[in-house]
Amino acid sequence: MDRRKFLGAGALAALTPLMANTSFAKSFEMMMMEISEDEKICLSKFEFSLAKKLADRPINEVMVEIGKTFIGTEYVGHVLESEGDEKLVVNMRALDCVSFYENCLVLARCVKLKKYTFEEYKRQLTFVRYRGGVINGYPSRLHYTTDYWFDNEKKGVLKVVTRDIPDDKNIQQIPKPINFMSTHRPSYKQLANDAFYEEIKKQEDAINARDLPFIPKGNVHMFADKIETGCLIGITTNMKGMDIKHTGMAIRMENGDLHFIHAPLAGAKVQITPTTLHDYLAKFKDDTGIIVAKAMEPKA
Repeated sequence: MDRRKFLGAGALAALTPLMANTSFAKSFEMMMMEISEDEKICLSKFEFSLAKKLADRPINEVMVEIGKTFIGTEYVGHVLESEGDEKLVVNMRALDCVSFYENCLVLARCVKLKKYTFEEYKRQLTFVRYRGGVINGYPSRLHYTTDYWFDNEKKGVLKVVTRDIPDDKNIQQIPKPINFMSTHRPSYKQLANDAFYEEIKKQEDAINARDLPFIPKGNVHMFADKIETGCLIGITTNMKGMDIKHTGMAIRMENGDLHFIHAPLAGAKVQITPTTLHDYLAKFKDDTGIIVAKAMEPKA
């Protein structure tokens, strides 16, 4: 068995007694030195999940427990951008708001499938992050949150539950057109490529043809009891051309209140809001409301 299979096969949970053996401890230490920091972090999350027997719990609860282990992780913007051709970027050392919830979702899928390897993590990450689960240039990465969730709903990864709220009086539509990327082309260096630019415009047209309901922030308290812990939260905005300004996860506190766990902004770290989600939204004038999605139990 090679080192990655050994480390990812559940052996981590049984290593502690063996560490008393000096020669084994040295061999293990050398083995760990050969792998990247991101792989070490990934394996530590799996070790935590095994110790807590998280695979026996619903995926939304697994996401929250894993999310808590990221508390204190530095926020860094644009963590997925890299030079050259589009490739899978793994960065668990620093997170932005999307990569935070994305990591919680992907790690939880691995845990529920009981596949505790870094290779499986990367496979699941590719499946979730890219349109149809395939890397095919910059436009294949899911850039707009509503499009990200739309594609992952088709793949069976999650379900957007906002549209299931029956009371239309308390639901509004995200203003259109959604076209921030194409109307801010100089801000995205990859869009200097004309083919990429045209493809992004087509994707925006597809987004604008969809129903995009959201819960206005003044009404969030009315639905708080229906939002499960671990649900994905997308915060809508009045910024022209944008669908979602910020993302994170709902977290149910011990007193029953619904709070928000997220990677907030530059200079801050992953944290749970000290106030309820409803009160958090009230603080920001350009926040208009939320969309909500629930992760589905993975089958593969």
